Amino acid sequence: MTKLSKRIKAARETIDREKRYGIGEAVKLVQSNAKAKFDETVEVAINLGVDPRHADQMVRGVVNLPHGTGRTVRVVAFAKDAKAEEATKAGADIVGAEDLVEKIQGGFTDFDRVIATPDMMPLVGRLGKVLGPRGLMPNPKVGTVTPNIAQAVKDAKGGAVQFRVEKAGIIHAGVGKVSFAENALTENVQAFVDAVAKAKPAGAKGTYIKKIAISSTMGPGVKIDTASAQATAA
Repeated sequence: MTKLSKRIKAARETIDREKRYGIGEAVKLVQSNAKAKFDETVEVAINLGVDPRHADQMVRGVVNLPHGTGRTVRVVAFAKDAKAEEATKAGADIVGAEDLVEKIQGGFTDFDRVIATPDMMPLVGRLGKVLGPRGLMPNPKVGTVTPNIAQAVKDAKGGAVQFRVEKAGIIHAGVGKVSFAENALTENVQAFVDAVAKAKPAGAKGTYIKKIAISSTMGPGVKIDTASAQATAA
């Protein structure tokens, strides 16, 4: 425990806690302070000036990161006939209909994304109690209920990241690995910030994006200058 504390203390000494860094500079600090024996995930946390209890202040969406997430996403697809074939060819790990519902009801949970064609939603609706709490229920707003199931599967496999604001007004997501090139991580972080900025709801009042910070799985957070980060999303 002492060793861990020393490492974190040393990492924090390289960061000015009061400063708001540019995205590129923040990424460099996060990478230099990632000392774990595994390839840590780089995570972004954004504090928003919204109250998600109000429908007109809910923030959710999806962004295709230009350099992917660096992790393998296991996708299940609900589709039949020709659409099932399309999903399989696009790389879905499991494709099915009633049989897939039964499998998931029986305890199968080894997947990260659920995609469905619109006609499958009455069937998928039976899994609300299983998928809902995990944030996996397909939704047209984030492109997981769509007739173009092949593209949705490819997007999910290629680095599409869904985001949804939590009760405290915070959005967070993994946007890559510390082993990524610095510019690749910088572009991924920027793409994520841009997507959240563009998803500003009609009911948002005052300052929308209040704080942005990035960190690695085991590393300290680095605060980002919100004005410069949003410049490209204007």
